[in-house]
Amino acid sequence: MTVQPNLAQAIARCILEGFDKHFRIFQEITAGARERFRSADWHGARNAARQRILFYDKRVNETIAVLNERFNFKQIDESLWQQVKVEYVLLLQHHRQPELAETFYTSVFCRMFHRAYFNNNNIFVRSAVSTEYIESDTPAYHVYYPAKLGLWTTIVRIIEQARLALPFEDLARDVQQITNTLSNAIAQQSKRVELNFQFQVLNTMFFRGKAAYVVGKVVNGTDALPLALAILNNERGGLFVDALMLGEKAVSQLFEFSYVYFMAEHPVPSAIVNFLRELMPRRSKEDLYSAIGFQKHGKTDFYRDFLHHLKYSEDEFIAAPGIPGMVMAVFTLPSYDYVFKVIRDRFAPPKETDRKTVEAKYQLVKQHDRVGRMADMLEFSYVALPKRRFSKELLEQLMDICASSIEIEGEQVVIKHVYIERRMIPLNMDMAEADDERLDYLMKNYGEAIKELAAANIFPGDLLFKNFGVTPLGRLVFYDYDEVCYLTDCRFKAFPRAPHPEDEMAAEPWFSVEPNDIFPEEFTSFLLADPRVRKAFMKYHADLLTPELWRQKQRNIEAGIYEDVFPYPPSIRFARPRKRSVRKKRRRR
Repeated sequence: MTVQPNLAQAIARCILEGFDKHFRIFQEITAGARERFRSADWHGARNAARQRILFYDKRVNETIAVLNERFNFKQIDESLWQQVKVEYVLLLQHHRQPELAETFYTSVFCRMFHRAYFNNNNIFVRSAVSTEYIESDTPAYHVYYPAKLGLWTTIVRIIEQARLALPFEDLARDVQQITNTLSNAIAQQSKRVELNFQFQVLNTMFFRGKAAYVVGKVVNGTDALPLALAILNNERGGLFVDALMLGEKAVSQLFEFSYVYFMAEHPVPSAIVNFLRELMPRRSKEDLYSAIGFQKHGKTDFYRDFLHHLKYSEDEFIAAPGIPGMVMAVFTLPSYDYVFKVIRDRFAPPKETDRKTVEAKYQLVKQHDRVGRMADMLEFSYVALPKRRFSKELLEQLMDICASSIEIEGEQVVIKHVYIERRMIPLNMDMAEADDERLDYLMKNYGEAIKELAAANIFPGDLLFKNFGVTPLGRLVFYDYDEVCYLTDCRFKAFPRAPHPEDEMAAEPWFSVEPNDIFPEEFTSFLLADPRVRKAFMKYHADLLTPELWRQKQRNIEAGIYEDVFPYPPSIRFARPRKRSVRKKRRRR
């Protein structure tokens, strides 16, 4: 069949117009982060983050509606769509976001047509346009030379580059603390402090939660030291530098997969990602695209890497280590850093939920501020995997407990709906092998995770240790979302006393319990039976067993109080000595 070039080009232009509209709106809401930070509008910041996540699907659906209206598609003409892809690639030759536009095209196509056509002839299984040297009017980063300006003045210039339009409480104090910390770090790294180095600092500010971050690196010969400055708003019209994160590990924690998504405005996102990868070579492209809000392209890069890994590995999918879940069947590839979660057909008691409710819980988490304590997840539909890569035991198990989600098509296993999460060490497994020092660390972080989630209006529902994991950077993260709910929807109550001693031994409770009633004192019975665990937990978090802590968190949320939760330890926060008020002495008469 002969394809009309004008028709293919018109379709390609229509899709690109849809993407350009999406990116423009995305940038507008991202650019608003600066003003929200200046005005300490934390409620607005959370709403903007939630809305920005929803924008992508809206624009894809809008584009499909326009395509159907203009071209009246009834069935796929594969030769036409292969020419459309060619025309689309030509349109991207001078585009500043070609990789994101490719992902948008793929989303449109995959939502319109059957997965039998999901191959590189029709969609972008592989990228067709390089992003290595895309230029923009706004450079990705700026270079500063302390040898010319002096270290003090250089730090001042870097802070001024943030253009936050609010005065600092005490800029001299902040610069002095930055200079001292930086000089010590450089001296340890290079054994000498000299001013023959340079700073490379991204021109993009990173806004998330209640903080604004300046990100860059110190380059001294062959040495490079990643850095990030955390700037906070004191909510009284002034700013202060709260911390300086130094080194790959510290900056990696700022961009860890449980922290999403930054507001970071720049016309060439690939330039930002490329710079960040230089700071954190262990962070993948999909992590970093997701970190700056382009989670759909993060999924694209993940899937490309996954296909590459499948091609160059031979191990089988197996059931994931740990206690099997009641709601999800979880499996993994031993050589891969992710787990695959499929909703079961039936939920064993005491679980009282259904598939739609579980999916809604995961969607709630996707749109919520995760404060670094809930793992990001990638959601896929109709994923085809080689049947030969499944162990016999796993495939039989999946066909038994997840039959409605699994299809066998020839030599492929097709999973209709799957969540993919970063693999972590289940907390209960880490605890089982922990000495007293390690157990103390785990229990301290476990309680902190619960409290930080509560501050963000999240109650995990199921607090069992098996539902928490330890990330490669040692952070405790919650990852089982089937019982998650808003904290403000819960009623935290003290456990009522029995009217008669014999009532305590009765099989049935002597008081009524509503669905959202929570009795924190009961946590002891199913969490703290082990004396070692109880001792470590009570050392830090005995208040979690009282209703008052939970009620206070609820009152804070209802009053619009947003607690401070930051991705760095308190130990690196700078001191902020309060200025003493001077009282005039009364003169004696």
